[in-house]
Amino acid sequence: MPELPEVETLAVDARPRLVRRTIASAQVFKPDILRKVTRAAFQRGVAGRRVVQVYRRAKNLVIELADGQRIVIQPGMTGSFQVGARPATRDPYDVIHLLLDNGKLARYHDVRRLGRVYLFSPKQWQRHDAGIGPEPLDPAFTAEQFHALLKRRKLMIKKAIMDQRVLAGVGNIYASEALWMASVDPSRQACRLSADEAARLHQAIAEVLQRSIEGRGTTFRDYRTGRGEPGTYQGRLAVYDRAGEPCLRCGRRIAVTHAIDGRSSYFCPGCQH
Repeated sequence: MPELPEVETLAVDARPRLVRRTIASAQVFKPDILRKVTRAAFQRGVAGRRVVQVYRRAKNLVIELADGQRIVIQPGMTGSFQVGARPATRDPYDVIHLLLDNGKLARYHDVRRLGRVYLFSPKQWQRHDAGIGPEPLDPAFTAEQFHALLKRRKLMIKKAIMDQRVLAGVGNIYASEALWMASVDPSRQACRLSADEAARLHQAIAEVLQRSIEGRGTTFRDYRTGRGEPGTYQGRLAVYDRAGEPCLRCGRRIAVTHAIDGRSSYFCPGCQH
């Protein structure tokens, strides 16, 4: 699933092509992707509206319109968002088209349609946003605040930092990478981390996410940037998808388990004890 770096890349690529443009018309080809809004209401609600902001919040791509409404896209495992020239024929996996006033086309593409698209009023967005945890790259989010959040959670630390109510934007790939970088066992109870361990993990999360943003995200199969290109960070992963290979720090073989959250959790049994 696209995590914080991938959605940040989509937002950065779309922003200069969308901001100050007006959505001339909208077409929803697969309405099962919509949540809390009908196809007719979505198409009617965005047509003629000017885009004033494009940004990321957690794993959400947010397109803010002049009337305060927000198109919120959660890309899921196979979603992508691109703005460019209008193609001669529609891709069969295109889910939503937003035709812009300059003739360009913004399109949400989702092969397996595992993503979600909302059209929120300002109050609906406020309620949704209030349920999301702090942004790990926000300079105002300190290691002390992070430790305080963890002390209230008895979950395993990997599950805790992937909980979007605790921390925004971190998923399976970057949780595994940050825990390795901080030398923290992913099965440790969050509430049992010391202040020093929490500070180390706080720094590791920010560092891993920033490095991946610089690499324009991680692509294993489906993810593409807003320019249609694969990310490059997969070549720099230390533990994720490296089971059986030597640890880059101590040489022990990387292990994988599904016992933590049902997903593949990669770790080094030598470094992360």
